Amino acid sequence: MSGEHSSQRPTAAGRRPANAQGSQAPKIVVFALYDKVTLQDVAAPLEIFARANDFGARYQVILASLTGEAVNTTSFVTLKVDVPLAEVPDRIDTLIVPGGVPPDFRFTPGEHDIPEEQTPDVVASALEMVGELAPRARRVASVCTGAFVLAALGLLEGRRATTHWAHCQELARTYPEIEVVPDSLFVQDGPYITGAGISAGVDLGLAMVESDYGPDVARRVARWMVVFLQRPGGQAQFSVWTEAASPVSRGLREILDSVVTDPAADHSIASMAERAAVSERHLVRMFREQVGLTPSRFVEQARLEAAKVLLATGDHGQETVARRAGFGSADTMRRTFRRALGVSPSSYRSRFRTTGIHR
Repeated sequence: MSGEHSSQRPTAAGRRPANAQGSQAPKIVVFALYDKVTLQDVAAPLEIFARANDFGARYQVILASLTGEAVNTTSFVTLKVDVPLAEVPDRIDTLIVPGGVPPDFRFTPGEHDIPEEQTPDVVASALEMVGELAPRARRVASVCTGAFVLAALGLLEGRRATTHWAHCQELARTYPEIEVVPDSLFVQDGPYITGAGISAGVDLGLAMVESDYGPDVARRVARWMVVFLQRPGGQAQFSVWTEAASPVSRGLREILDSVVTDPAADHSIASMAERAAVSERHLVRMFREQVGLTPSRFVEQARLEAAKVLLATGDHGQETVARRAGFGSADTMRRTFRRALGVSPSSYRSRFRTTGIHR
């Protein structure tokens, strides 16, 4: 393939002709591609659909770009596409919007035409394609910063959504009408499914296969792909320290630093408000606007992060870890781990203190 996706439809893998499997009509899945798209955001769900067809699913995948021309990716390769936007079927089952668009672009929905003079070509292409195709799809799924395209078009207003952990704050700040869920690998709200970054396209793809063809097919695909059918931990595996490093006001910066460096200290809302010399209500507003989380949620995530490090790098018992991380008791820590990560502290320790590869 020489770094390119073939535009001819193979009779194997995931893109079989309609008469290859039984009489059930295929589910048409369209990938809306644009220049500088993130390759893994395309490849991960594409591979899931392909393998699902090997186990009885009926997906017909179409790679589309605005003009039908090949698109460059973020990973040194070029993807050929099947059709231009104008030739996509009138009715489609699933629209996939991969990431790659810069999350800091601005666009006000409701315009009759995409303002290309104000919007980079990449963003304009994505907006035009998704704006045209989304109403024709039974469901719409985004991966990574593809969520920003859905948000800019007003499709996520009043809904729950997620994106790559590094951009959750930006999504929450730019679109306050969206309830951003930073810990999830994917979130479904009505016909819209938003996925986290990069490899979360695998989780998203498996969830759609399970919804379409049942858990047995999804389980067989996951086994073949050597991945979790339901990966534990979500984006909560990733560091709250990244959020603490985001640009915030000086007063809030001192609060965030104190929580991260000493998670076991008193970080009640009253205590933090007093240290910042603001009212409790104003402190909550500062956190929401500048961090994208409530104060209590930030403190809990910082303590969870500290506990994960202690569990993965040391041999202290759970009571000691809970005390040092600020949970107070092992029971509280266990409940938090179960709720946030879906695993117990002991399971987390056994999974993440080693890769399982031995010399």
